[in-house]
Amino acid sequence: MSMHASPKAFAVASAPFVGLAVAAASLASVFGVARGADRPVLAPAPTYSPASQGREEVAVLSGGCFWGLQGVFDHVRGVKQVLAGYAGGTKSTADYETVSTGSTGHAESVRIVFDPQQISYGTILQLYFSVATDPTQLNRQFPDEGPQYRGEIFYVNPTQKEIAVKYIGQLQAAHVYGRPIVTRVDPYSGFYRAEDYHQDYLLKHPDAPYIATYDLPKVRSLKTMFPQHYRADPVRT
Repeated sequence: MSMHASPKAFAVASAPFVGLAVAAASLASVFGVARGADRPVLAPAPTYSPASQGREEVAVLSGGCFWGLQGVFDHVRGVKQVLAGYAGGTKSTADYETVSTGSTGHAESVRIVFDPQQISYGTILQLYFSVATDPTQLNRQFPDEGPQYRGEIFYVNPTQKEIAVKYIGQLQAAHVYGRPIVTRVDPYSGFYRAEDYHQDYLLKHPDAPYIATYDLPKVRSLKTMFPQHYRADPVRT
């Protein structure tokens, strides 16, 4: 359990294995934090995005609570599977309680399997930077604080690294955001699937206060801003 006071920690404490976050009042008002829905940014498409000849590719991304990241990419055309989990640390500490201490090196992440003939890695990053995360927040994402909520792109091959680095440079040069981008770009070193009760949390609990406040607005932004990439029928774990 995260030791800081965050709406997500409150939600998990309320129902750690059932999944329905029970709160007596709006989490936004209780914790006095801004909604993720207030900050979608229409990032331009990457100018460098070489085509892949493969039939399947993997992207591993972190940027806040994995409930929201998974919920967004579940609704993206061309995505075959999205898993919530932990990346950046070792297998021995890849469990929610330990990762939530912020001491393991892990970040809450998603592993996205997609068809590069339907959606490119560059477009995956465009959606990530536009609606899934705020890349200017260091070691936090809206209400959730700690290095386990950092923004990070874990590249699985040199081409992904080049795309990510050049895209961040493009966004910085265009001053797309009002503050510097702090999203890290690091080599993939392993992904560890999160506990079952975390998988498809948004799809299973759309009425949970945390989901309604912070994550469903991201899905709505995806639908509004990128209708060509939105799928109404989500993929499921």
